[in-house]
Amino acid sequence: MNAPRILLVYGGHAGGRTEALRHALVEGLHEAGEALELRERRALDAGIDDLLWAQGLLLATPEHFGYMSGALKDFFDRTYYPAEGRTEGLPYGLCVSAGNDGTGTVNAVQRIATGYRWTAIAEPLIAVGAPDADALQRCRELGATLAAGLAAGVF
Repeated sequence: MNAPRILLVYGGHAGGRTEALRHALVEGLHEAGEALELRERRALDAGIDDLLWAQGLLLATPEHFGYMSGALKDFFDRTYYPAEGRTEGLPYGLCVSAGNDGTGTVNAVQRIATGYRWTAIAEPLIAVGAPDADALQRCRELGATLAAGLAAGVF
């Protein structure tokens, strides 16, 4: 059996809050103990080939003015039509590093994910302010859930 292929697409900058959440997501993927292939891509570098390769998707973005990062929006803009009808049912998880309440970001990403016809594996994770131990643990759990669910054929 082939190892599940997981794509992690992220916005934000090096050393930022979203990076800490992203690292925790990756830790969770590996802590699940399942064999997997992981592609981590900055949103500006991720493309349609990465998306079509993936069997599971994790999205991590900072909240910018109540919205997702411009880089993540750019990823969606570049991949939506080329992926149309080709990624339906793709299981995904969302992690938002919020300075406000994160709801605008979550709503925008969910609306776009609905257009792709992706399937959320969990409630979106919103970490307000600097990520604390609880937020990092929830990220690890999200990563582990995706890895284990793909390996078990649940997603």
